[in-house]
Amino acid sequence: MRDRQERPLACLLFGSAAWKCAPRDQFIGWNPATHQVHLQQVTNNTRFLLLPWVEVPHLASHVLSRVLRRLPADCRRKYARPLQLVETFVDTSRFTGTCYRAANWIPLGQTTGRTRQDRDRRLQAPPKQVWVYPLHPDFRRRLCA
Repeated sequence: MRDRQERPLACLLFGSAAWKCAPRDQFIGWNPATHQVHLQQVTNNTRFLLLPWVEVPHLASHVLSRVLRRLPADCRRKYARPLQLVETFVDTSRFTGTCYRAANWIPLGQTTGRTRQDRDRRLQAPPKQVWVYPLHPDFRRRLCA
């Protein structure tokens, strides 16, 4: 995102949803079969950065709101599939998630501390707070069909 003078203000990155996330999966109401079919309709806000020189009150929640309004159309155009839900993981040892709360995201609980690369259950990472943002009022029906 850029300001009127075309200076960068913020950077957001979206990627594949976490393969398994118990708080998210329970919130949606997924069983293993529907999880496998519909996981591609969930995306992960993997990075969110407001540049250090930017000091605008409430800008973070404003940026999140603007990006989420256009994200479903961008996803459909690029991947030819619908997007129903956005997730993110906040390291609460470093951040509080205030901007997500202000942008009406829903906190679901914490991860177990395992990572995407932890296939052998050996790696440990700090547990993170799971936040989601439904993009449609009937997202559960769409994700569980």
